[in-house]
Amino acid sequence: MDVDLVIQPRWIIPVEPEQVLSDCSLVIHDGRIVDLLDHAAALHRYQPKSLQVLNRHALIPGFINCHTHAAMSLLSGIADDLALMDWLENHIWPAERTWMSEAFVRDGTDLAIAEMLRGGTTCFNDMYFFPDVAAQQAMAHGIRANIGLIVFDFPTLWAENADAYLAKGLALHEQLRHENLISLSFAPHAPYTVSDGPLRNVRTFADEMGLTIHMHVHETAHELRQQHQASGQTPLERLGELGMLDASFMAVHMTQLQDADIARYAATGGHIVHCPESNLKLASGFCPVAACLDAGINVALGTDGAASNNDLDMLAEMRTAALLAKGVSGRADAVPAMQALKMATINGARALGLDHEIGSLQIGKAADVVAIDLSDIETQPTFNPLAQIVYAASRHQVTDVWVAGRHVLNKRQLTTLDMDDLRRRAADWQTRLSR
Repeated sequence: MDVDLVIQPRWIIPVEPEQVLSDCSLVIHDGRIVDLLDHAAALHRYQPKSLQVLNRHALIPGFINCHTHAAMSLLSGIADDLALMDWLENHIWPAERTWMSEAFVRDGTDLAIAEMLRGGTTCFNDMYFFPDVAAQQAMAHGIRANIGLIVFDFPTLWAENADAYLAKGLALHEQLRHENLISLSFAPHAPYTVSDGPLRNVRTFADEMGLTIHMHVHETAHELRQQHQASGQTPLERLGELGMLDASFMAVHMTQLQDADIARYAATGGHIVHCPESNLKLASGFCPVAACLDAGINVALGTDGAASNNDLDMLAEMRTAALLAKGVSGRADAVPAMQALKMATINGARALGLDHEIGSLQIGKAADVVAIDLSDIETQPTFNPLAQIVYAASRHQVTDVWVAGRHVLNKRQLTTLDMDDLRRRAADWQTRLSR
């Protein structure tokens, strides 16, 4: 049988099932995984147009960065070492009011896509202004994206009020709903920036259209105090009262949780997107990941935006999440290596409602695949390739990336972005933002 591609690595870690396979081949045709079998059988059964022999590598599913503000890569490092609300209200929002434009989002998203692809991220879940531009850049550069249809109460260059945000979001959904690499979700920013009426409308539209909802929730102690002063509730209690919380809901951050919060949220079927490095940098608190997993909550990983991280490195995020969970819970087995990898792959796919399509290397799924070279001295000896990926490997060991079977990173070289042009655009924005 003629096929497009056979990849022969040293190891394959499919994530589902939870195992490490040695000397097996991944067979890809028309952008999908069509077989997974031993090397000899693969070459006997299939005649590939391209054969990739990667005998120093492990193949894993592409990382799913479940919470980003991609265009904010242009703001990386402009306001470091500040608490969240100071960082946001006195530095980030003023910069956005001054510089926000379609060009800003285009160039910032391109910069983020380049970094993510070079680090093994094949899908990102975005929340930012001009989502139409972010979607266009994702499609142009061959990365999968879930585009957030943002909602605020206050005006920005994207829309003047909550009704206008929703109207633009609905129009964008109609425009993009048949695009292969693009999915969409509603993305009301946070409980403190969106009032009850617009949130009810989001819930109604999400139900009608079968879309997920993506929102910052319980990010800081300040947020909880603010909500309690306004209504005597926690943000989660308010969102529950509004009917927002169900299996389509992604609560981002969730650093301020009591046992009762965890139990109530678990009962809704909602997901958590954990952003450990951004939370640490902004001193926002610790998501009790081990307790949430024990309660049956699906926990995925995100980097947040590069303005508060300051990178989009999912390998580092995965390691930080595993180590932090151990320290916070006092249990060395709180998030073992396989669980950490699941949080960075299949758990993100489940949160986005895309686990039928991505998140694991299984026959029938899209061929979103990452090859990591484990021959570097930093990952030697390799007794356990899974543990070395989670606890020792760096993103510079990601050599090849395929999205829907398309080779978007080939031996560390991006195939859909001009790096010199991207450097020039980033330098131009640095000059403008430094004024």
